[in-house]
Amino acid sequence: MRYLTFALGKGRLANKTLELLEKIGITCEEMKDKDSRKLIFVNEELKLKFFLAKGPDVPTYVEYGAADIGVVGKDTIMEENRRAYEVLDLGFGKCRMCVCGPASAKELLQHHDMIRVATKYPKIAKDYFYNQKHQTVDIIKLNGSVELGPIVGLSDVIVDIVETGSTLRENGLDVLEEICPLSARMIVNQVSMKMEAERIKNILQRLKEEL
Repeated sequence: MRYLTFALGKGRLANKTLELLEKIGITCEEMKDKDSRKLIFVNEELKLKFFLAKGPDVPTYVEYGAADIGVVGKDTIMEENRRAYEVLDLGFGKCRMCVCGPASAKELLQHHDMIRVATKYPKIAKDYFYNQKHQTVDIIKLNGSVELGPIVGLSDVIVDIVETGSTLRENGLDVLEEICPLSARMIVNQVSMKMEAERIKNILQRLKEEL
């Protein structure tokens, strides 16, 4: 029997996923050793392998078959736009992708004016403004605190993830439009879904019963 390999987004997402997998009897003791420098963790008994990756890389590992199964945020799946089956909403890591800015920018959104949008998610922003709102915008990619965009006059609005909205409020910004809800999702490599259908569907079924 070949190994089934899981790629997990580092941090909270991986911890939550491992907690959930443990509930259905899938454990990986090696991963609990916080001092371990290993990159790949193995459960020999269940023929499973696990590795941690940066969120944006998870869909890449899954598309190319380096991982059979991946767990990552819906925002990353949308932004990376890789070929993989999205099979399960795990329900944690809930937040929203929103257009945010000062209250004065609301009018610019309604009048379909040409505006500047700062974001870490240029693909999502482009899809929303061009394909859903049919509004022409100038998208500026930032890697750090996008909230700075409207404050320093770089952009009119931002497209970003909103959990509680407290950072926005502290900086005089509001949620102006909601693009979509987000949460952690499980994705599966397209070939693995055919070759390992029984094992993967069994895991999915047991997870669904837990959720």
